[in-house]
Amino acid sequence: MHHTTGVARTAAVLAAAVTVTALMTGCTPTGEDGAAAVPSSPASAPSAPSKPSAPSKPSATPKASPPAGPTPSGGTKACTTGQVKVSDAHQADVRPPGTGTGAVVVPVTNTSTHPCTLQGFPTVAGAGNGSPDHNLPLATTHSGTATAVSLAPGARAWTKLTFVNVQGEADGYCVPGATPAAFPTLVLGVPGAGSHQIAMDDGVFAECDDKVTVTAFSSAKPS
Repeated sequence: MHHTTGVARTAAVLAAAVTVTALMTGCTPTGEDGAAAVPSSPASAPSAPSKPSAPSKPSATPKASPPAGPTPSGGTKACTTGQVKVSDAHQADVRPPGTGTGAVVVPVTNTSTHPCTLQGFPTVAGAGNGSPDHNLPLATTHSGTATAVSLAPGARAWTKLTFVNVQGEADGYCVPGATPAAFPTLVLGVPGAGSHQIAMDDGVFAECDDKVTVTAFSSAKPS
C-alpha cells in the first residue's frame, strides 16, 4: 500500500517537471521589467574619414586703372590754357645788331593755385589784325634742349625769340634782300596750354624772312 503511494508521487513529480519544461520551450526571456529582452546590436563599423574639401581659389585681384592725365615731371600735370598767362615781351639784353626787334624775352606765369609742368618750344606767328585766319606763321629754329619745368603757383618760365634783324634807318632793309615785316602783336603757342596774343612793351615786332629762333621754356630768365 505504501509502495503504491510512493510510486504515484514519483510519477506526479515527473509529470509536473515535464509540464514545466514544455511550458518553458519557445518562451521569450524577459528583462526585469517584464519587457522582452532585445539582443544588443553588433558594434557599428567605423565610418570612413571624410574627404577634405579642396581649398577655395583666391579671388582675382582687380587691375588698377592707369592714372588719368599726363605727368611729365614728378607726378605734376602739364600746364593747361586756363592755368597760365603769357605776358608782353620786352627787348632782350643780348640781341643781334640792327634796327629791328632783334630778340625779345617772353614770360609765362602759372596763375592757378596748383603746380603744373611746362615743357617744349613755343610756336610763333604774326597776328593778322585780330583775324586768326590771317596769322602769318614764322619758321622756327629750336635752340637748346627742352626739359620739364615745374611751375609752382605764381612761378614763371621764359622763352627767348631771336629774329633775323632789320638793318638801316626808317623802314630799314633785310640783308638777304627780303622785304621787312612788322607786326603790332604776335601769337605765341605754349605746348599744351594754347595760343596767346602778345605785344611788345616798347615798339612793334620787326623782322626779316619770317624766321625766328626760339629757346625751350626754362625757369632761368634768358639774357
